[in-house]
Amino acid sequence: MKQAMGSLSLPKEWSRFLDYPEKEAWWLELDDWYAGQCLDQTQSQPICPPGSLVFNALENTLPEQVLVVILGQDPYHRRGQAHGLSFSVPPGVPAPPSLVNIQKELRRSFPNQFQKVAPSDLSGWAKQGVLLLNTVLSVREGMPFSHKNKGWEILTGRIIKRLGEENRGIVFMLWGNPARAHKDKIIHPSHLILEAPHPSPLSSHRGFLGCDHFQKANTHLVTVGAKAVDWFTCDGLF
Repeated sequence: MKQAMGSLSLPKEWSRFLDYPEKEAWWLELDDWYAGQCLDQTQSQPICPPGSLVFNALENTLPEQVLVVILGQDPYHRRGQAHGLSFSVPPGVPAPPSLVNIQKELRRSFPNQFQKVAPSDLSGWAKQGVLLLNTVLSVREGMPFSHKNKGWEILTGRIIKRLGEENRGIVFMLWGNPARAHKDKIIHPSHLILEAPHPSPLSSHRGFLGCDHFQKANTHLVTVGAKAVDWFTCDGLF
């Protein structure tokens, strides 16, 4: 289910899983605020990602399909980069610095895959059950964190909490402090929580590079009887 401009509408499967948040006051406030952002003609910078892609992560990976959650901060804020999947860019778009570091970590973790191209369009991950979620789902072009504390964190916090209560052995990769702040919502002991600094060049050297999250995730998934993720599924080149 796609959303109309300025009218937020969750995919029906996620709405049901989250106990229909659209009925609650905070959602109505978020919806009104977002609609105003979409219609504000005084703003020269558009909203990223485009309105039809705000819930792209949820549309590509339904609740019962989630094996891994990769939680980032907010979408890329340069035109043409964000398409609703955390850290991912559309086919043909050069990888931003954070994604370049993710690709470096992939190649370091799987040296035997040297002949394969590390993906920039991560849609192939989403199709395998990797929920590519940001804590904030929109941003004004050229203005990072401009849509922080507007209500998105309530939604993404509920997503993490509900998934964190399930007895399913989900892998949660929490990259950066905004993502790590949700750790206490993941309460079922079956889950694997992996924390690291954000892959941004400003912080990746403090523990993201060398974290082995992709290897550790696959080991855990096999242990709980799930299929390992093919991290080199490539829908786009970099």
